[in-house]
Amino acid sequence: MLSRKGPGRHPLFGTTYYWGLGAAVGFELVLAGMRWEEDWPLALLGALAFIAASVAREARRGVWRGWIPWRVGGMAASYILMLTAFYVDNGKNLPIWRDLPTIAYWLFPTVVGGPIALSAMGRHRGWNRSIATAGEGAETGHCASPEADRRRHELPTVR
Repeated sequence: MLSRKGPGRHPLFGTTYYWGLGAAVGFELVLAGMRWEEDWPLALLGALAFIAASVAREARRGVWRGWIPWRVGGMAASYILMLTAFYVDNGKNLPIWRDLPTIAYWLFPTVVGGPIALSAMGRHRGWNRSIATAGEGAETGHCASPEADRRRHELPTVR
């Protein structure tokens, strides 16, 4: 989230997050199947988190028109959903959290993470302009497509 966007560290961390999330959700579904009555909410949260991350990933890889809000929203939603699942499962065993009502485990990640995600989207209002013009994203630092990203970061060739 905090690394510079573009080729290099950010896509590597994103790919690692995505496939790590997929593995965690896969294991979660197997474990939830063993105690379905108690764990079905965790299975639902995990599945929704993976769907949100998949939408975010495809928005960028598929070069959707207006992809950046889908990307930021999907990644934020996946993270918020996984934090919610963590607190729902473990909140009763954590210091401070154990004194809170159960509804706090469900609402706290969204109450905190939602405004942060909206703030991130609000800071980059120029995204839509760069996408609409299919330009190189000079005013925002973001390119309109993966091909434009590659062109922007290539070294010039001498002829």
